[in-house]
Amino acid sequence: MNIQDVVDFSQANTAAERYRPATEKILKGDPEQTLYNHYNSPCGQMNAGVWEGEVGQWKVNYTEHEYCEIVQGVSVLRDAEGNAKTLRAGDRFVIPAGFSGTWEVLEPCRKIYVVFEEKA
Repeated sequence: MNIQDVVDFSQANTAAERYRPATEKILKGDPEQTLYNHYNSPCGQMNAGVWEGEVGQWKVNYTEHEYCEIVQGVSVLRDAEGNAKTLRAGDRFVIPAGFSGTWEVLEPCRKIYVVFEEKA
């Protein structure tokens, strides 16, 4: 490995992956999402990049651990009991594997993420 193997998000030329949650998971709006997955580990358990989401709300069920940093917009994360946390630019947090609830984008949102998926 050398310096050319370092992934600089500001220099990455990663193709955008556009998608929407499965129809049965959408609760409000038309939450189109865009993913720039800049890094995949050789073992396949970790990836990192930039995620963008449009206004809407959908059900989430995390099988992975995810570190997030909101860089733009406002979202609300709710657990299965309805407890809520509003997330704004500058917020940094980890969503542990096993979390389920909803993600709602109130203002178009952009986040940096690092995901770690445990082996079964």
